[in-house]
Amino acid sequence: MKRGLDKTLFITVITLAVFGLIMIYSASSIWAEYKFHDSFHYIKYQAIFLAVGIFIMMSISKIHYSIYKEKSNLILLICLILLVLVLIPGIGSIRNGSRSWFGIGSLGIQPSEFAKLGLIIFTSKYLEKSNKFLKSLKDGVFPILGVTLFFFGLIMLQPDLGTGVILVVSIVSLLFIAGVNMKFFMGCGAIGIIGIVILIIIAPYRMDRITSFVDPWSDALGTGFQIIQSLYAIGPGGLLGNGYLNSIQKHFYLPEPQTDFIFSIISEEFGVMGVVIVCGLFVLLLYRGIKIALNAKEEFPKYLAFGMVFQIIFQSLMNLMVVVGLIPVTGVTLPFLSYGGSSLLISMVSMGILLNISRESK
Repeated sequence: MKRGLDKTLFITVITLAVFGLIMIYSASSIWAEYKFHDSFHYIKYQAIFLAVGIFIMMSISKIHYSIYKEKSNLILLICLILLVLVLIPGIGSIRNGSRSWFGIGSLGIQPSEFAKLGLIIFTSKYLEKSNKFLKSLKDGVFPILGVTLFFFGLIMLQPDLGTGVILVVSIVSLLFIAGVNMKFFMGCGAIGIIGIVILIIIAPYRMDRITSFVDPWSDALGTGFQIIQSLYAIGPGGLLGNGYLNSIQKHFYLPEPQTDFIFSIISEEFGVMGVVIVCGLFVLLLYRGIKIALNAKEEFPKYLAFGMVFQIIFQSLMNLMVVVGLIPVTGVTLPFLSYGGSSLLISMVSMGILLNISRESK
């Protein structure tokens, strides 16, 4: 018989999203008042996306996951068309130096977010049907890797290295789960390092990010500004933080703190306790996601669950490592917590599918 809603996963997701809404107001109110003369500007849009996201998540949790397997080719084709269209001047809009958005008034939709989920669905179906071929790199691994690298190339034309890396790592993780030979991953690691080095060399702004990562104080008012201000926010937080709404760095020091660096504001206002709680919620999400995947009785939902939860957790890890200065700035948001409609909606869609896989497990 079918199970009911996975209450632990549902409560975890809602807690993260609602806390994100609360923190977006704290992080953005000063900037919003200055730019739009409305301190509630960002939180109003995020609240709308959250309400829509919760509705979509609950609706999708009742749709059998087999629908996505049947429509996987169509879903991937739509994602491909969107990634091509966004590159066309006049259709795609440029924000923060990347042509990766469809502008709808003051709102923006990022097709690369949809592409990440679409490729996970397609790969899950591919691995289920091609499992016996995975021992062969030529017949089993290279075809899906080729599709992945093609999507990666389209995302890099925007350019958006952070999202591209998340997409590739998610698919490689699924190949690992499927039992591909370990030598393949060692080769992928070597090729990946060489590829990233080349991408950094050919784009001066990426080299600037590497330089600022190694020594942010060498250009404290330029490329190193964000990470320095982030560390200034995290440092004084202490055990319990400065209190809600009492961040100093959001007062025009940390640029647009409601997006990539919202975790810095959480650290400043809620201290170590806030950091532990947020990280604990993501660990709980990972635990529930893996458990749901292991309980799935078919290969497709098993791969689908693993892919979605790995994607969210890896993106979260990338964001946290940027915030604390462990890796260069990537422009990757923190799922459920950062301001951004596309990211929130896709995260909610992913959780809706995960809830359905849990519901359908016997």
